[in-house]
Amino acid sequence: MRSMRRSVAWWLFVLSATCGAESVKVLVQSSPLAGSQYYAVGELWSQIKLGDRLVLVREPRNRHDPKAVRVEWHGRQLGYVPRAENAAVARALDNGEPLEARVSALRDDPNPWRRVEFEVFLIL
Repeated sequence: MRSMRRSVAWWLFVLSATCGAESVKVLVQSSPLAGSQYYAVGELWSQIKLGDRLVLVREPRNRHDPKAVRVEWHGRQLGYVPRAENAAVARALDNGEPLEARVSALRDDPNPWRRVEFEVFLIL
């Protein structure tokens, strides 16, 4: 696994050098926003736009999940990275890896799990 990561990192370096890009974004995951019905999504719905930047905040002392990652928009909590999908993001944040999150889908759906989706990128 480690050699595969090195190989991928090397190819991404070559790609960024060839394309003249200062950084390369690698999609880590795409997820629905968990718990949005309990936080500010309803209040902020009309202001949130596709592509908006989100902030990922580790909550290692969260009593429900030690790998919890809170999702914020302009300093307001919107929800969480789903528990079933948060291990890699939590580990990356704990290791200080540069991550970026963006809103990737907005749907006016009664099911809160379908309303907001976001993508998490590793910045190389």
